[in-house]
Amino acid sequence: MGAAALIMAFSVLVSRFMGLFRDKIISWQFGAGGETDIYFAAFVVPDFLNYLLAGGYISITLIPLLSKRFEEDEEDAWRFFSTVFCWAALSIGVVSLAAWLAAPKLAPIVAPGFDEARCLRLTRFLRIVLPAQVFFLPGACLSAILYLRRQFSVPALMPILYNGGILLFGVGLPWLGLAQGMEGFCWGVLAGAFLGAFLLPCLTVRTGGLHLELRFHHPLMKKVLLLALPLMLGQSVVVLDEQFVRIFGSLAGDGAVSLLSYARRIMMVPVGVVAQAAGVASFPFLAALAARGDREEFRSTLGRTMQNSMIVAVPVTLWMIAAAGPVLGFIFEGGRFSVADTDGAAPLLQIMLLAVPFWLLQQVTGRAFYAMQDTLTPAVVGTLATLLAVPCYVALIPLFGASAVALVTTVSIALYALALLFIACRRWASGAFAGVPGAAWRSMMLSLPGCGLTLAVRQDFFHLLSHLPPLLQQFLTLAVSGILFVASWLLLAHFFQPRYENLIAGPVLRRLHRGKKS
Repeated sequence: MGAAALIMAFSVLVSRFMGLFRDKIISWQFGAGGETDIYFAAFVVPDFLNYLLAGGYISITLIPLLSKRFEEDEEDAWRFFSTVFCWAALSIGVVSLAAWLAAPKLAPIVAPGFDEARCLRLTRFLRIVLPAQVFFLPGACLSAILYLRRQFSVPALMPILYNGGILLFGVGLPWLGLAQGMEGFCWGVLAGAFLGAFLLPCLTVRTGGLHLELRFHHPLMKKVLLLALPLMLGQSVVVLDEQFVRIFGSLAGDGAVSLLSYARRIMMVPVGVVAQAAGVASFPFLAALAARGDREEFRSTLGRTMQNSMIVAVPVTLWMIAAAGPVLGFIFEGGRFSVADTDGAAPLLQIMLLAVPFWLLQQVTGRAFYAMQDTLTPAVVGTLATLLAVPCYVALIPLFGASAVALVTTVSIALYALALLFIACRRWASGAFAGVPGAAWRSMMLSLPGCGLTLAVRQDFFHLLSHLPPLLQQFLTLAVSGILFVASWLLLAHFFQPRYENLIAGPVLRRLHRGKKS
């Protein structure tokens, strides 16, 4: 499970940095506001359709059922898979076509703060991006097979190829004169979805054996629908937070959608590398333990995953909060993205980063529920958190603008994660999370001196570099503060928490030791 987590973490890290590089190009060329706001808003409807059909969770519902069927009857397992695949392809095709036809009416609903001209442009972007959804849902079915085969490397490559397509088309098509503005990035979404989300997993599954037939009936399909229905109807703040940033951000003034989206992109790097990687990697193992009925090992695995991930998540979060300004400036500043834009996005990023540990709690605990074949509880809790969030957005945006969007999203995710944790402890995870608060607290205390050093570097060292170009100033500030933070954390961990030091530095030291021997 540790190896799988490292593979997924590396994949997410590369994919996130590719996404940040893409956003760097966007911010350089288009800044914050205008065309950029329209581009980010164009993903509201496609993402909602994907969530509506449980596209992000289809592998979660499939893995436990497919695993059992392949153990009992391989031929029937392929018939079951074919039925799910055919229904997934048909349903996403029908709803995507309906949304494509209704795009002119959906645009003003998606971005109520846009004027007529921007809604017209948004309609154009919607009609380019919407067909990409046709590849995501069938691709997720194929990914379930890869996870069952423990082939984590290919699912790890899928988002990298997807982001690569966006970059290639986003830069290449305007350069060739085949697209204007940000249309090239929209076409890149479509191409990346086909290549990364569908073609790559399809070819990989075929090499290990793929038996696919046109089929729409199987007895287990009812079970799939029962598991997926709560995920389809219960839309939580975790899956809708990006949409809320776009929808409610359009009410917070021109440029708010872009600044919130840029801040969220950076926040999602530690979320993806630590929280999502831990959740994805642990799920097949938790599902297997749940299927065997080994509750004690299930709780033990869940607790270890949560504690080890929290030890990493807390210092990363605190350092990024302390270095929020230079991080934003280094990644986005330049071109049409000004220093004022960096100053406007930095507090939004700091607020959003507070949610990272709670993302970790939700990602791992949520998948523990799914491993127990309980999709209803996370859906109900998430829906309640979402319903509570909406009036808070409406009430606070006129008072605090974009900061209200970031704050409400952060608080909603925290409440959702803590509610899931409480329910899990009451039902089947008693004692599993006992060491998590202590691990988070100790890791935070180890991080505070490093945060102080980071702030000192930002204030004093940055001024010494005022004669250098801004990009180089920010890079050196991040490099020096990052090195000091890591050295401080490891030194304190060495004396007070040796296990934490071994968790972080152990894999690197062991690899170096093996390298010297060879």
